[in-house]
Amino acid sequence: MKFLIVFACLLAIAFANEDAKVLHEDSEVNVEDFKYNLELDNHIKVSQEGQLKDHDNWVVHGEYEYIAPDGSPVKVTYTADDTGYHPVVHA
Repeated sequence: MKFLIVFACLLAIAFANEDAKVLHEDSEVNVEDFKYNLELDNHIKVSQEGQLKDHDNWVVHGEYEYIAPDGSPVKVTYTADDTGYHPVVHA
């Protein structure tokens, strides 16, 4: 379930600019795993993949990139699992 929250947050970030056009999007969703990639023309990139572990717990790895208001690139990598959301910001 946590991966759905992370996924929803990433989509909110990606679509915050309604004028952005999709340059690339692909996804693969299966019962026990998924992959998702999105790139917009406003320099936002999102990618994540997850695997079901122990019938109830998902382990999700992902990253997203965007340009901050000051013009600097920001990249966040993360893992989300049964212990929580663990981001690392690379500014």
